[in-house]
Amino acid sequence: MTQSRRFTPLALKLAAVAVATLPVLAAVTPGAAAAPAVHAKAPVAEKILTCGTSSDGWTGHAHCKNNTNQVRAFRASVVCGMWPDAKGAWKTLHPGGSDVSSARCFGGTGVGSVSWDEG
Repeated sequence: MTQSRRFTPLALKLAAVAVATLPVLAAVTPGAAAAPAVHAKAPVAEKILTCGTSSDGWTGHAHCKNNTNQVRAFRASVVCGMWPDAKGAWKTLHPGGSDVSSARCFGGTGVGSVSWDEG
């Protein structure tokens, strides 16, 4: 009573799908899922200007002086409450120079904080 087993096309397709999914299942193991992701942070330009900030409630100002021997640029960065943040115009400072960059909040609750970006 020997019967020959023949693989039907459906059985062959199921076997091919099973073999194709094995590498995917092997890649998603509990150890691999728990591994921490490594994120590289973009380099941030060091702040080397001497700056102070002020605000009148709606406009923020960055007052900067260049005490280095390099040409540097800066701009005011204003966080506006309940409104999109604002950026001032870029100002270029030669060695020993000083200038002011300003940005205005045109709505919301006004200036929340003022800082500056260097570049």
